[in-house]
Amino acid sequence: MPMEKISTVYELKKQKGKRTLIQLHVDNVAEAAAAADVGIDILSCEAGRTLEGIRNAAPYAFVSAGLPNYTIARSYDGIRLGFKALKAGASAVYCSSGPRIIEAMAKEGIPVIGHVGLVPNHATWTKFRAVGKTGKEAHVVYKNLKTLESAGACAVEIEVVPVQLAEYLTQNTHMITMGMGAGSGCDTQYLFSSDVLGTHNGHYPRHAKKYADLLKLEEEMQAARIQAFSLYAKEVATSAFPEPEHEIQMTDDEYQKFMDLADKA
Repeated sequence: MPMEKISTVYELKKQKGKRTLIQLHVDNVAEAAAAADVGIDILSCEAGRTLEGIRNAAPYAFVSAGLPNYTIARSYDGIRLGFKALKAGASAVYCSSGPRIIEAMAKEGIPVIGHVGLVPNHATWTKFRAVGKTGKEAHVVYKNLKTLESAGACAVEIEVVPVQLAEYLTQNTHMITMGMGAGSGCDTQYLFSSDVLGTHNGHYPRHAKKYADLLKLEEEMQAARIQAFSLYAKEVATSAFPEPEHEIQMTDDEYQKFMDLADKA
């Protein structure tokens, strides 16, 4: 259980400057329950069918629900999807859209989390790299953050930027800064559970750390499944299964009574 309940924006913002909050993106209810057991403060997830289950599994956590990329073309879309996520249990919604849409959502009272630095669905403009290593580019990141702040965002994800820039941004905004690949100077330390748990064989980013190798365990479990199913199929084919202990028998007397009744039918 967390040090104290942080499930609303009010409670979240009270933590700014007090301690580094721990944040994880989780993919399912089991991961959310495990995170809740160890007191992870903030859970991020997709605003889909697992959101309600994740909220129920972690009732004391702040839950950020990510709105689907490329589905928000108008302010109306953001407002509609935002309210839907809040109704399903989200504490706030993550949205990488521009300030026009974020402002419209915020004006309706929807807590919105923006994004600066490396924004994956905007990477065509930056490539997948650290953003803000030059003074000019760092200033662009700063201006983008202040634009989101003016639009009414309550928090901002800061991804893969130099530590000095992340610290400056955190100290010069009233928003909660959620740091991924931004050192230890942001208000939260944020990683994906898939990287922490080692559940994939894809690229592990430089800023991530693998604490388990669940992919190896899953491969071992799959091999065990195949072996068990193969043995089962072989025993059925050779009449080795079922054995007497797996069967239900009638006594000879009761079976004869059944046959007598059946003959009279």
